[in-house]
Amino acid sequence: MIRLLLAEDQHVVRGALVALLGLEPDLEVVAETGSADDVLPRALAFRPDVAVLDIEMPGRTDGLQAAAALKEKLPDCRTLMLTSLGRPGLLRRALEAKVDGFLLKTAPPAELIAAVRQVASGGRVLDPALAVAAWDLADNPLTPREKDVLRELAGGAEPPEIAARLHLSTGTVRNVLTAVVGKLNARNRTDAVRIARETGWL
Repeated sequence: MIRLLLAEDQHVVRGALVALLGLEPDLEVVAETGSADDVLPRALAFRPDVAVLDIEMPGRTDGLQAAAALKEKLPDCRTLMLTSLGRPGLLRRALEAKVDGFLLKTAPPAELIAAVRQVASGGRVLDPALAVAAWDLADNPLTPREKDVLRELAGGAEPPEIAARLHLSTGTVRNVLTAVVGKLNARNRTDAVRIARETGWL
């Protein structure tokens, strides 16, 4: 029996996936959540064989950060990203997080079930078209600090709040944001967030 943890913030989608996966005689959803923040605690409690994770979920972390945490704290748990965001940059981030699979939500149910089994058996699953596109994508120009600051900005925080959270001065945060806008050839901070998200750099 392959034990699964399912993380998906849309209740209808999560319910449908639980029902679909539960029809298979060798698959069992032992835990589910709608928040990336809950992935690691649930995984540590239920010890799934495979975590099927959406990328964009509410909370302080996203699905890729949750996958990276699983690799560190529970290395025996395999990870399969299931997302509606077919961006090459996201696949690059997923590979950097050492996920075991990356599948679009538009995939047929049979493909998802096969992917779960393949990942559980130690294999890897990558969308071929995205893999080719990701290979050609430019490297992320943002530094870890720039990504942290931009991620906080994307979450709605203002520079003073970002400074407090990241233990920086407000002036440093403003300088970092100015540098990010320049690096991404963005019109402003909001545009920088949009560009970084669309390329999967954030």
